[in-house]
Amino acid sequence: MFVSPPGSHDSFSFYIDEASPVGPEQPDTVQNFVSVFGTVAKKLMRKWLATQTMNFTSQLEAGVRFFDLRISTKPRDPDNELFFAHGLFSATVREGLEQISGFLSAHAREVVFLDFNHFYGVQNMHHEKLVSMLREVFGDKLCPVIFAQEVSLQYLWEKEYQVLVFYHHPMALEVPFLWPGQMMPSPWANTTDPEKLIQFLQASVTDRRRKGTFFVSQVVLTPKASTVMKGMASGLRETITERALPAMMQWIRSQRPGESGINIITADFVELGEFISAVITLNYHLDDEDDYAT
Repeated sequence: MFVSPPGSHDSFSFYIDEASPVGPEQPDTVQNFVSVFGTVAKKLMRKWLATQTMNFTSQLEAGVRFFDLRISTKPRDPDNELFFAHGLFSATVREGLEQISGFLSAHAREVVFLDFNHFYGVQNMHHEKLVSMLREVFGDKLCPVIFAQEVSLQYLWEKEYQVLVFYHHPMALEVPFLWPGQMMPSPWANTTDPEKLIQFLQASVTDRRRKGTFFVSQVVLTPKASTVMKGMASGLRETITERALPAMMQWIRSQRPGESGINIITADFVELGEFISAVITLNYHLDDEDDYAT
């Protein structure tokens, strides 16, 4: 059976550095906007780029176990440092991984999923650097790739594995502890309409059973340019997330984990609406077995 852990969308975005340059993935319109309006533009952007308020440690302590991670280099950075990024840059990857590792060292039976799903300005040398960093930070906590059906909490506890790393890049084929990205599909509704989101989520759950994979349901609304312009001063949380919360929570509470049900559920602002506790509670509907699969 599949346990359903809570996850966070753009997990690192609790910290957005307004002094940083614009990320290389941003279109020319955004680049030009910032070049004209400078710091004011970045402050406005932050209201729409930050999808979390809690840092990694706080998310972990609250119950989050899946992290959506997007990695970027900074233009003309002589140190070739790796950063989390979502439009603007966040903390260094090492800082974030060390926070997670510290929590795991203090909680030996906890398991996390790290989903590295976007890379911006990242070359082979940077991938090699990131792989070395993962080895250095997590060491024996890293779970090597096996068949997804064989991954159970009991198995992970016995082997003392605590970290599953999913890596959406061909590098995953070369490293034993990098799980290929296709083993963590995460379909995206790309809508501002809560009703369309719920229809998409339900259809995705119904169709999700690609045998041998995990699966992410993104309970996330995505603003359009017009949405941002109308709610520029208020931001993502107030304009979209809080207003849609009742409908999204109702959908979550109606789900069931298991092979034909939901697996991982992610959201913006995970502290809202008892999201974390609602997802965790779904697991009580599983059969009373000791050997739950993750």
